[in-house]
Order: sequence, then C-alpha cells, then structure tokens
Amino acid sequence: MNTIRTHLDSPLGELLLTGEQSPDGTALTSLRLADGPGTGAGEHRDDPAFAEAARQLSAYFAGRLTRFRLPFAAEGTEFQQRVWRALDEIPYGTTTTYGALAERLGVPRAEVRAVGAAIGANPLLVVRPCHRVIGADGSMRGYAGGVERKVRLLTHEGALQPMLG
Repeated sequence: MNTIRTHLDSPLGELLLTGEQSPDGTALTSLRLADGPGTGAGEHRDDPAFAEAARQLSAYFAGRLTRFRLPFAAEGTEFQQRVWRALDEIPYGTTTTYGALAERLGVPRAEVRAVGAAIGANPLLVVRPCHRVIGADGSMRGYAGGVERKVRLLTHEGALQPMLG
C-alpha cells in the first residue's frame, strides 16, 4: 500500500487528509486540522486520490450531506474500533453523552473515561462524528480540533442553536 495525503480548505480551516492507496481506491486513515504536526515520512501528495472525500466534505459543509460514505482504514485497538463504530451510528443533528455511549457499548460506569480516551484518539475528525459526544451536563468537552470548532460543527448540523452575536 502507498501512503498519500492532500490538503483541503474548509470552514474549520485547512484539513489534512491521509490515506492508503490500493488497487481498490483510497481508504482514509486520518483527517485532522493541518495546523497540527507535520506529515509522516514516506507520504506524498496525491490530490486526485481524495476526490470523493473532498466532494463529500464539500457537500457536508454546504449542508447537502448528512452521512459520509467513505472507506476508512484508521488504526486503533479493538476497543477503540468498537467505540469508533458507535460514533458512526450517532445521527446527524443529534448529540449523545459519554455515559450514554458507554452504556450502549456495555462499558461499566467506572470505565467511561476509557470511552472518552478512545473518542479522543479518533483520527478521523468530522467524518467520524466524535464532535457529537458531549458532557452529561451539556458541556462541550474536549475535541481535537478545539471546542470552538466542535460548537461550530454542532451548530452547522442543527444540534445547537446559533449564538447571538
């Protein structure tokens, strides 16, 4: 497999998409804000390979797409993968809490922090909707892109009301 990347402008700022290219296409391994750490060794830029991801992200930010249908190849532990699959099931325009997600996964209350840690390790911002998980008191807990961007995404999806400025 061949590791490739591209940069994409978005309302959140510049995004860095990384993927694994195979004869079957490109599977997304990471989507993060480009203002983070640099690209890995051995990656090369290949914008056309991410055309479908770019199209879906553009449609999402334009309000025309509510569910991403992209191949993912993000690496994580078995537990992380389980949590990430549960994130994929949180409907557009809704939120859930860390505790409710843990309960749905059958994780004991005492281990809710492990669910939070798995969510925090999600390498696929926006397309795997970790931004839809909030504190039990409605607070906007951590988000790798920053809490302000989390609020912007939830407002965009209609889960939060726009703030009056």
